[in-house]
Amino acid sequence: MSSIPAKEVSAGEVSNGSKGPSSATDSQEYSQLRERYQRTTNALASAAHDLKTPLAILNGYVELLQSEKLGDLNDRQREVLRDMRSNGQRLQRYIQDFLSFSVLETGQLKMRFETANINDCLSEVCRLWSPRFGEKGLALYFLANERVIEFPFDAPKLERIVSNLLENAYKFTPPGGTVWLHAEPYIWERRTSANPTVPQERRRRPLSTPNSVKISVSDTGPGVPAEYHLEIFDDFFRLPSSDKTEGMGLGLAIARRLVSGMGGKLWVESEPGAGCKFSFIVPMKPPVAESESKKSEGKGK
Repeated sequence: MSSIPAKEVSAGEVSNGSKGPSSATDSQEYSQLRERYQRTTNALASAAHDLKTPLAILNGYVELLQSEKLGDLNDRQREVLRDMRSNGQRLQRYIQDFLSFSVLETGQLKMRFETANINDCLSEVCRLWSPRFGEKGLALYFLANERVIEFPFDAPKLERIVSNLLENAYKFTPPGGTVWLHAEPYIWERRTSANPTVPQERRRRPLSTPNSVKISVSDTGPGVPAEYHLEIFDDFFRLPSSDKTEGMGLGLAIARRLVSGMGGKLWVESEPGAGCKFSFIVPMKPPVAESESKKSEGKGK
């Protein structure tokens, strides 16, 4: 789902093929639609936020009953409480996804880059997900890469990105499958508008020092057809074959926006029946550091 319906956007296109408001009236209507959309998003986010506390209390009581500190349970009662806890946790994930989406959609995303070890970050995510993977009969593998040096990144948001990718692999990989998490130094050379021409082929340029880290999540699931490789990162998008799979279709969309906020990119490599490999790049020099250095350079002139 895009921020503004396609028909409103196309109404602003002019006959010569250029895009954008064709008149002051169109511009005003666009602004009003955008403002209405943001008000709606904020209202829904507020409602979702108000649900967090009572839901947390209910989940807390369920956990207390499961502990049997208030009395012994029979097998049927244990089964009911397991279902209650599972559905309560699922609802919590829905609420958290929507709250994250609303923050990203309204432009309130704040990045905090601090120097840290990305291996520690990924190990922690795997530790949290291992029990769920084990319950489903999935193998989850991660081997720390010593070649990945410490650099500034937003650890909580990177953990959220990887968690969303692991959740996607968890949902679509059948029992008995395998999921791999991998990180490696990466040389990422981006073309910029300031220097649009490339003097020689990119693969033959003398590059030797990694300037980013590439993180990948691979699985042995059913795969994604090529025609959906871009759409799966859209807001609220769900594959036609995933009607029975839980989720709002926001996990990959949130991951894409968080990666973009770090100055990186996210993509998928997949073929039907051959599993999926989601990869994203995190620059070792975050965009905040780049903008600050530019400001300091400007002051020094």
